[in-house]
Amino acid sequence: MNIDQQIIIGESPAFLEIIEQTSSAARHNRPVLVIGERGTGKELIASRLHFLSPRWEQNFVQVNCAALPENLLEAELFGHEAGAFTGSQGKRIGRFEEAHKGTLFLDEIATTSLSAQEKILRVTEYGTFQRLGSNKTLHTDVRIIGATNVDLPSLADMGDFRHDLLDRLALDVITLPPLRHRKEDIIILSFHFGQKIAQEIGWESFPGFSHDLIDELMSYEWPGNIRELKNVIERAVYYASNEFEPVNQIMLDPFASPYRPKRKIMETVEKEHEDGLYNKPDVLEGPVDFNESIENFEKSLLINALKQNKFNQKNAAKFLNLNYHQLRHQLKKHNIS
Repeated sequence: MNIDQQIIIGESPAFLEIIEQTSSAARHNRPVLVIGERGTGKELIASRLHFLSPRWEQNFVQVNCAALPENLLEAELFGHEAGAFTGSQGKRIGRFEEAHKGTLFLDEIATTSLSAQEKILRVTEYGTFQRLGSNKTLHTDVRIIGATNVDLPSLADMGDFRHDLLDRLALDVITLPPLRHRKEDIIILSFHFGQKIAQEIGWESFPGFSHDLIDELMSYEWPGNIRELKNVIERAVYYASNEFEPVNQIMLDPFASPYRPKRKIMETVEKEHEDGLYNKPDVLEGPVDFNESIENFEKSLLINALKQNKFNQKNAAKFLNLNYHQLRHQLKKHNIS
């Protein structure tokens, strides 16, 4: 893959600072952590780190740690011998071997088990590991880039991430700004995505956006960041009625509908409102402390989710559509033991 295929666009001060930091970090061979909210472009930064590095001609291997069950992730990373576990057929090299002399990008690294973290630590310190089902020590020369959207120091303080591994990985930490802190880049990115999709669907040219639509793009907070912006722009161009007039309508939430099914968790909260278990006045009497109100609401959701799942944290995390580490972080944030 060529770095030219991975276009990173922007001109805001926050963006340019990250690009400069990335270019500097690319020159050394040590691990790097890329931190950022969902949709901020962590994979693009990891790719840039590799292709600007002395390892650019070697393999750039990517693993989404959250996409594999705990019992299969170690086999994916370190490989296995025939019969190492139920269902394993034949010998298989792992991603550390595949990435020898190159770069291994561990996306969602916060979701790895403590057992896998211990083995990753050994690779970072000594460059050695063993395949599952083997006693033979193998050597590899790999640069590790880890990425996550959670606060790793907090996870380490809670015992869910190894402090020693965090220390090894955190030689360089690149924290990506969310799109709401890159306001200058919203229109630049929107035109880039608009031109690209217009070309794909056969338009002669891209007519741009109306002033009202630009105002709407600039005033939105973009919780899904660049990925959400890309989806919104593609949807707007697809459904534009005239390719020769500026695009003037967007749909920020494609799920918006009076017939949308209620989320189970919201049904629970509404029932508790009716039962008097959660007091929310029909008419607010100001002034209202917004942050305190949000904090109380979040705390109520967490406590109710724990109660309904008999205080099983893993089940409560699934109930709230969070991963386990995100739930633990929220519990600590709200001082819920």
